[in-house]
Parts: sequence; structure tokens; C-alpha cells
Amino acid sequence: MLRLLLLLLLPLTSFAQLTDYRVFSGRSGNRLILRSWNEGSTSLYWGVDVQTLETSILTEARAISPGEKETWLAQTPYGKALRKEYQRDGSLQDAGIERADTTERGFHLTMDLCPSHKPLTRSLFEELIAAFGPEERPIPVTITITGLWMQAHADDLAWLKNLQTKGLLEITWVNHSFHHRYDPKLPLTANFLLEKGTDLNQEVLLNEQAMLQKGLLPSIFFRFPGLISDKAVFDRILDLGLLPLGSDAWLAKGEAPKQGSVVLIHPNGNEPLGIKKFIELVKQHSTDIRHKNWLLYELPADVSKQN
Repeated sequence: MLRLLLLLLLPLTSFAQLTDYRVFSGRSGNRLILRSWNEGSTSLYWGVDVQTLETSILTEARAISPGEKETWLAQTPYGKALRKEYQRDGSLQDAGIERADTTERGFHLTMDLCPSHKPLTRSLFEELIAAFGPEERPIPVTITITGLWMQAHADDLAWLKNLQTKGLLEITWVNHSFHHRYDPKLPLTANFLLEKGTDLNQEVLLNEQAMLQKGLLPSIFFRFPGLISDKAVFDRILDLGLLPLGSDAWLAKGEAPKQGSVVLIHPNGNEPLGIKKFIELVKQHSTDIRHKNWLLYELPADVSKQN
């Protein structure tokens, strides 16, 4: 059975001609299938391993009923994580997974690529590899990405993918919406994805398609633009099968990382203060890094372990 499933898994590639992209509820082995589409005459599926929270693309799946899905997921790490998020109180800011394993000797580094006309801060990644590379390779990082950033920064995206191909980084790619709408004149309660007229399904599904077309494997996580949401929008993301990703350590806002923190910085050129603070932290902890007492951790593995 395992050998058959491995044969059905596709290597990561780009899907330039995907059509009929839609939400789907199905199963393939230990994977919950959440999306389906066509690539020419081939039907393809995107799903999540309900034990490890790792995602993959497959060529076969069967549809399942809501009842079968509920029973199957009830005692799995994915099902427990989803249920925990549905029970959140609906805070306007930072809703979602903010911290994972508090016993860890380190944290999870998340980097947002919101739309920007400025180039990628490549020096950050070079500093990261120089500092953590000798102890952790590939270095686990989480990059949340928008469709507009991908459209405007093809060279920077290719450079990031090359770091992953070389085995320097292990990147968890996170959907950060396609347009990342923002109006500085609007209050937070009516801004970002809460702005009137926003098509939430389009923001999510269009960006997933853009990621696939660029050869990126979407993870099971979603980060709200500005980390702003309300209960209705938050639950709609959960209904799409995604786990919202917050942060308890947005460095540019003066929030300090703790053990297991989800740290947030912006290497899109728009928030140099956060980059400066992160590099300072790395230098302060250089001895701890060498002794593996201040490390970076992979997000899917840690979230699954906590559930």
C-alpha cells in the first residue's frame, strides 16, 4: 500500500496549464484531499497528511462524505489542530497559531513577502545561512507569499527556490493571499481581508494556483494580511481546510521571541527594522547557535507534535 501511494505522489514541478481548480473533499491513503484541478487530461489533487501536516500533490483520490471525514479526522493531529482553531475567540489581531512547542531551544522563523516594489533582502538569507548553516542544513524557514509579489519578483523567487534546490533552506511555503489588500485610510475592522468587496475564496484559491504555477508547494497554513481577521473570515479559512498562522514575536513591533515562538519579519524591503533586529539577535546568540541551544524549527512537524 505504501509503495502504491508513493507512486501516486508527484515530484514538485510547475503547473502552467492547470484548469478547473476547486475545493474538494477526498482521501488518498493518509492524506486528506482539499483541492483538485486538471493539468491537460490529468486530474491532480493537493492534500495534507493528517498525521504529519505535510502537503503533497497526487494523481488519485476518492471523494468522501462529511461524516466519513469527521470520523476519520477526529483523533488525528490535523483534525485536533483544526478543532482547536475553530474554538478561538475571534481576536482581530494575531489570530491563529502563535507559538508551538514551548520546550524547544529556539523558534520558528516566518518571513512575509507582501506586495512591494523593493527587491528581496537577499542579505538576510545570506546572514541566516552563514549563522545557522554549519549547525542546521537545510535550515527550516517559513515564507508566506502573495501573488502580487510573485508577479513582480520573478528573479528573487527563482533565487529563493535555488537556495532550496541546493539544500541550504527547507522552505515551508504559506499562502498570504493573492492581492494582500490594504488601505491606510481604513480602520483595521474594515481593512485587509475585511475590506468591503473582498472575495475571500478568490484571494485564497487564486494564490494557491499562482504558487503551483511557480513550482511552489502550498503548505497547510494561511497567514492573514496584516495578521488581521474576524471570527467569520477566520472560520472561512478553516472551512477551506487551512490552519491560520499568527505570530507572538513580530520583531519590528518590539515583540521578543520566546521558546517555540512564531517569529515574524519582512524581507520584502518594507520593514528594515525587523531585519535589523533579527540580525542583531543572531549575533547575540552566536554561541548558543554553535552549541545548538538556539535553533530554528520546522512548523508542520511541530504543530503536528502538539496535537
